[in-house]
Amino acid sequence: MTKSESGYEPPKIWTWENQDGGQWTSTNRPIAGPTHDKELPVGQHPMQLYSLGTPNGQKVTIMLEELLALGESGAEYDAWLIKIGDGDQFGSGFVEINPNSKIPALLDRSENPPLRVFESGSILVYLAEKFGHFLSTDRANRTEVLNWLFWLQGSAPYLGGGFGHFYAYAPEKFEYPINRFAMETKRQLDVLDRRLAETRFLGGDDYSIADMATWPWYGNLARGAQYGDAGTFLQVESYENVQRWTKEIFDRPAVQRGRKVNKLSGEPWEQLHERHDALDFDTKTQDKLEAAE
Repeated sequence: MTKSESGYEPPKIWTWENQDGGQWTSTNRPIAGPTHDKELPVGQHPMQLYSLGTPNGQKVTIMLEELLALGESGAEYDAWLIKIGDGDQFGSGFVEINPNSKIPALLDRSENPPLRVFESGSILVYLAEKFGHFLSTDRANRTEVLNWLFWLQGSAPYLGGGFGHFYAYAPEKFEYPINRFAMETKRQLDVLDRRLAETRFLGGDDYSIADMATWPWYGNLARGAQYGDAGTFLQVESYENVQRWTKEIFDRPAVQRGRKVNKLSGEPWEQLHERHDALDFDTKTQDKLEAAE
């Protein structure tokens, strides 16, 4: 590595050695495939979810809880914790379900043979089509919902891997990347705010998988519950339509449940490390487990 007076100068050929990625150094690598043999656990329910309560993970647990709230018993699920900080996503069993080694990954054991579904957006579409909820069959409405779902799938990396990384997680603070990604995050918030000035939900009048995908990212940001004091830094309170939408979705009981599953941060009462039964929300959140010790 060489440096100029202005900072880092890229070498002629990039190498992986001695890369400092802060707290994520051990989880990032330029190659795919498993690093170790490890079978995944399997529970009793049709759906086996292997995940972590990040925004991408919350998308799917919210969807499953919403389906269960509608009485879809086939959406019952076991949620197994994948600790990405420990490299669980590189175990052979997980890589078999998701060769990209990213959470969440779903195994639908109600199908013969069982179907793997990976990428959070793909899981949402799969579940919506399987159970017939939250994605209209009307072509115009379905297309609008998918417009916003794919908008989120393309936009969230700028918020998480871009702004969130450089603002909250990078081992050093650098003005240029923080400014670059703050600019893009605020532009995206403005896109959302303008859309939500026109409609109740992203796809129109009805709550859909587009909202479930977007809320864990931008709703949590709007609540000031993401990346420390990022909400103040980005002036999230000024996006009034996003704030209205954020509150309405936050108040849904299924969202309250789904956002707790596989979560390792926040208040102990909102952490349910694994979910295997609906009663787990009442008996196995971290505050209750700690009180019982």
